[in-house]
Amino acid sequence: MNDIMNKKLNELRQLQLSMFGKDFLLTWEKSLDDIKATLLVAEIIKEMHKSNIATRIFDSGLGVSIFRDNSTRTRFSFASACNALGLGVQDLDEKKSQIAHGETVRETANMISFMADVIGIRDDLFIHEGDRYQRQVADAVQFGFEKGILHQRPTVINLQSDIDHPTQSMSDLCKIKDHFGGLENLKGKKLTISWAYSPSYGKPLSVAQGMIGLMTRLGMEVTLAHPKGYDLLPNVNELAAKQAKESGGSFNITHDMKEAFQGADVVCPKSWASFGVMEKRRDLLHAGDQAGLKELEKECLLENKQHINWEYNSEVAALTNNALYMHPLPADITGLNCEHGEVSHEIFDANLYDTYTQASFKPVVITAMILLSKVKDPVAKLEELVKAARARLANN
Repeated sequence: MNDIMNKKLNELRQLQLSMFGKDFLLTWEKSLDDIKATLLVAEIIKEMHKSNIATRIFDSGLGVSIFRDNSTRTRFSFASACNALGLGVQDLDEKKSQIAHGETVRETANMISFMADVIGIRDDLFIHEGDRYQRQVADAVQFGFEKGILHQRPTVINLQSDIDHPTQSMSDLCKIKDHFGGLENLKGKKLTISWAYSPSYGKPLSVAQGMIGLMTRLGMEVTLAHPKGYDLLPNVNELAAKQAKESGGSFNITHDMKEAFQGADVVCPKSWASFGVMEKRRDLLHAGDQAGLKELEKECLLENKQHINWEYNSEVAALTNNALYMHPLPADITGLNCEHGEVSHEIFDANLYDTYTQASFKPVVITAMILLSKVKDPVAKLEELVKAARARLANN
């Protein structure tokens, strides 16, 4: 066992954990010890993978993914996490299932769960509905387990909802922790989450909401910046303000981009739609109103163009405290994949290492979420795996 893994296992021993048998839907539903444990287990898993040590805890089983929106990083991260633990993966294509014929959520959830151990769900397009759907699935498998229909209760993992994106914000926190050398060094650091211009519309609010919902718990000075009209869900803003006060940090909202980035230590310039737009889009999607959707897109793109100067570039970056640049990817990069975007080509290329390593934490974060929900004594299980040191890849 190397010194890094031993140190992190010792830190894990000191925590009071309450994740066994629990879903992971919102970060603010988890205790700080559970948040810290997820980070530590992710870091241990990452070190094990780097050291070619197998992390398999299942001999068989299934991870089910339900993606109601497009995905690259999260989809492959979920599959990688399941595979790392010994689970196969099956994606539920709702168009090819009996859902199209009126199958209920309770029925679907139970039918896919007879030998499943985890269900990962992305449902971020439908404002006021995504989180509710995930909880319906969680309630359904709980019903099946309590009635003896399911031999085990699958854990439900939020792979992005209309409210939160916990696998992303926890990956972000892993990167920030690594960058500054520990969570204890984050107090007083200024983190700016800012809207940025995009030539596309309808991007979910949950990346920004996930960041303010998590980072305000750590004593950071969190600033949210956006043009007027691009508000987040009010209750998430209220939660962030409350958590910031409790942690000894701060939470501020501004409509001035340059003011927001002044002296920032961490920045995340990322486009999103207002929840008002997302409400209109939801109703049009449900109605199948293609003409209405096209008209809404035109309106939103014109609205976005009024704020085309909300770009993170060298001029704005110079206002920061040599800030760590973060983005959940893919970014709209000026001069590369669009004419005008969220970030200049120069700045994005200069920060490739940080954005790519930020993304590299997501598979191990999801692995940690699943492991902590399935193993009563994660320290003992991880010690067993590390001491066995079974090679993931033989003769490597």
